[in-house]
Amino acid sequence: MKRLAISALALAGVLTAPPLLAQDKASDPRTATEHVVKPGETLGGIANRAQVPRVLIIEANGLKEPYLVKAGQKLVIPRRRTHTVKDGETGFSIALDYGVPWSAIAAANAMQPDEAVKTGQKLAIPTVAKAVHAAQSAPPAAPAKPAAEAEALADTPAPKLAWPVPGKVRRPFRSAEAKEGLHEGLDLLAPKGSAVRASAAGKVIFAGQGPEAYGLTVILFHGGRWTTTYSFLQKVTVKEGDQVKLGERIGLVGDTGLAEEPQLHFEVRRNRVPLDPAKFLPRR
Repeated sequence: MKRLAISALALAGVLTAPPLLAQDKASDPRTATEHVVKPGETLGGIANRAQVPRVLIIEANGLKEPYLVKAGQKLVIPRRRTHTVKDGETGFSIALDYGVPWSAIAAANAMQPDEAVKTGQKLAIPTVAKAVHAAQSAPPAAPAKPAAEAEALADTPAPKLAWPVPGKVRRPFRSAEAKEGLHEGLDLLAPKGSAVRASAAGKVIFAGQGPEAYGLTVILFHGGRWTTTYSFLQKVTVKEGDQVKLGERIGLVGDTGLAEEPQLHFEVRRNRVPLDPAKFLPRR
């Protein structure tokens, strides 16, 4: 299988305020990522103090007209990040790096979802938060992390994973040093059209046609830079931005991409680095 090129982490912040003492950072409206509405406050006033466009706060919190806020209400304050596209990067890889659906990144940059990125292009990376009107059963979206916390993400424990299909392992994971050649996941045999289930609860950050070798693909973000990838699908049954539960169906087994027979290609990545899924799955 061709190796999917994943770009390096690129989190950039715009500093608009002088340095703050550690105890002041959480309460400073220019850097806070959450705000509890105080009596008498308006959305416009909050946006001005936070130095974030009012429309972005509306979108991040799913507010409805006339956009009134109430004392005690918690608001997500979306902090914009920027990314400069590097040679070889794609919308697919950028979305995976940031844990943000490509459709959301494209919308934030007035691009069509199928539009290709260009080397040197500067992209705004939006904060994607759980809207207040989202289904109560859905798990919360992963909160946006400031650049200073990026390194800490690598220490986040792995999510507890379950087998996405019950089939036998056709091809195991192999590192780049293996004589047989690199293979960045497990290939699991299963009948064509059988259900592929989420190995852990998470957010859909990609759903559709992946790189040619992968075929139809779904990628789930589990927080802390952990992702799982499900490829060779016959059909995708979720869409970008969906929150899925452990065991929820996300697609159907197929033979797209490089698959020569019905099977699932399953990957586990931490901080974009492919790891052996067998080390995280229960023994059977």
